[in-house]
Amino acid sequence: MERGQEGRRPTWAAHQRSPAREGEVIRMSGLDGDPSASAARREAAEGSPQQHIVVHTSPGRRLTGCLAGVAAAVAVIIAGVLVLSAVHLLPQLRNPFAESTTVRSEPVILKSITSLSRYEAASGSFQVIVDLSRKARYLPSFIEGTDTLFVGQGTVIAFVDFSQLGSKDIRVSPGRTAVTVRLPQPRLEPAALNIRRSYVFAQQQGLLNRIGNFFSGNPNSQQQVYLAAQQKIQAAASHSPLLAQAKTNTRGMLTSMLHSLGFSRVTVIFGRG
Repeated sequence: MERGQEGRRPTWAAHQRSPAREGEVIRMSGLDGDPSASAARREAAEGSPQQHIVVHTSPGRRLTGCLAGVAAAVAVIIAGVLVLSAVHLLPQLRNPFAESTTVRSEPVILKSITSLSRYEAASGSFQVIVDLSRKARYLPSFIEGTDTLFVGQGTVIAFVDFSQLGSKDIRVSPGRTAVTVRLPQPRLEPAALNIRRSYVFAQQQGLLNRIGNFFSGNPNSQQQVYLAAQQKIQAAASHSPLLAQAKTNTRGMLTSMLHSLGFSRVTVIFGRG
């Protein structure tokens, strides 16, 4: 903007008194509306060319403001619902993307029945940590190979088999006051792994293994680590005091039962020979 003849800036006064409507033009002139200004200043202002400012108002701004207000209101409502649901003032919101599990199976078929003639004398619970590593020759583990850390829990039962007992294994004294029972040595059942309490703690796979599992899943990929855990539990049970405890429990059971039958002296021997 250029200065007037006396180097003074012209002031702006609006000819329109009422507020502008949508799409209306507001014109501003360079006249000074101050009644206390000097006559020379008025003349200089009147002699200078009149300048105008044109202001266009657009309905787009009002629409943008309305949309922003609606978005803010919706955000406040959603936040309030989440807070009330978190403090249990409203029913819990269900995740629309939650996974669901469906179990489909055929009717269970009974394959066989086995008659048992044994006494389960003792049971032991074991836990083992298996670190199973599989690597390929000439390839680093981050390309081909797996490392699995597995925590296995299982149970081993010690039992005494009564199915082969005969008359020669039970000797009664002439006065029926004493009895001697000869039994086979107690044995261990195969370790039974508890699937609910056994789990994979950590697993690392090479790049090629990940790609192979992505394109073709292997349902038996964890079978080897389960078998390893079962074998280690079975070996630990054979070196544990489980068999000795089975002998003690079996001897105590037979002694109590035979005493109730009138025998004053009961002898239980393990090891048939």
